Amino acid sequence: MCLSQEGVEMKHVKHVIDEIMQQEIRPLLAVDIIEQLHRKFALLSGGRGKDGAPIITFPEYSGFSEVPAEDFLNVVTYLTSIPSMDAASIGFIIIIDRRKDKWSSVKASLSRIAGAFPGNLQLVLVLRPSRFFHRAIADIGIKLHKDDFKMKIVMLNSLSDLHGYVDKGQLTQELGGCLEYCHSQWIHHRTAIENFATTVKSTAQMLQTFGSNLAEMELPNDVQCTKDLLSAHTDKHNSLKDELKLALKQGSTLLGCIKDQAAKSENHKLNPDEMENQTTVERLLAQLDETDNAFAQFWCKHHLKLEQCLQLRHFEQDFREVKVSLDSFMDSLTSLSVIGESVAAVEHLLKELKSLEEKAQPTLEKAQLHAQHGDQLIQSNHYAVDSIRPKCVELRRVCDDFINEAKKKTDVLSKSLQIHMGIDKVRA
Repeated sequence: MCLSQEGVEMKHVKHVIDEIMQQEIRPLLAVDIIEQLHRKFALLSGGRGKDGAPIITFPEYSGFSEVPAEDFLNVVTYLTSIPSMDAASIGFIIIIDRRKDKWSSVKASLSRIAGAFPGNLQLVLVLRPSRFFHRAIADIGIKLHKDDFKMKIVMLNSLSDLHGYVDKGQLTQELGGCLEYCHSQWIHHRTAIENFATTVKSTAQMLQTFGSNLAEMELPNDVQCTKDLLSAHTDKHNSLKDELKLALKQGSTLLGCIKDQAAKSENHKLNPDEMENQTTVERLLAQLDETDNAFAQFWCKHHLKLEQCLQLRHFEQDFREVKVSLDSFMDSLTSLSVIGESVAAVEHLLKELKSLEEKAQPTLEKAQLHAQHGDQLIQSNHYAVDSIRPKCVELRRVCDDFINEAKKKTDVLSKSLQIHMGIDKVRA
């Protein structure tokens, strides 16, 4: 079975929306763990190792040991879900800053990471406390090198040691680097991006539901119901268009904020995570734009079909009214006798016939105009050509039948009148 043009358009809309709906959904959103993120016991600064490995930093945090296991796992799981799959597959570099802490804190931090880190771990760099006993390294091996988890741990005495492993440009100022990082702004951007992604998805869902309802809809059979449906669908379409405009504005504003970071100074460049943020928002905006265009094409076809349906219902309604009038005049014409017993009787019949023709004339003209209107609908590629054309033919046929019958009766009565007048002359 061939799809209608409207069906093809809806299929395209569905394809675009399905791509949005099938995208990978993160297990957690920033808004779900906003309080834990604000505590800043772990952060993703956007820095990368020499091979492109994402860096997660555990800064100085006095209450790290008191962070509930669930909060720790949620935050680390969330942070590891942000970098691209290519970057994450390289493996993460962990930097643990415990310069002001105790050795017991280092061991606790390493144990927690070893037991719960959800990503591929490449390297752990520990800025150790100033009072650190060498025997502790043996403890690390005993405590952490389990059969199901092994990680490379490097104990560092100073920031200069750290810079031997990670370039300064990939480290924040707290770690002696020059990478610009504002945690509150990072959280703001993450929540804004994820909120925009949710908006894109919900908008796609609304369009999908509306589009499916339109595609499955049966066209009404009368003028008023068609008017009501056209009005309701137009209102809903306009409402969805407003939603799309708001979403596009939201995304454009967010993209502008991300790009503004690079414009802070001549030397500032977006770090890899910020670049991924920009790419994500650009991709979401492109999806919204494609969805908007696809839906606009579908709506154009659907709206035209509803308008054509309304034209058809008006045409059918006018056809019925004109046909009833034509049939009534035709019945009157058929019942008009052509037999008169005298000149006066025939003249009376001719007068009745002429009066009937005059009364029928406006209806005949209306029927002809209505048939012409039907021709125009057919020429405009109306979807219901097969329904309109027979009605145009019927109107013209009835008009022709009436005109021919009236002429036939006029001829018969005129001859009858001549005969009666001749008879009267002979009698005189």
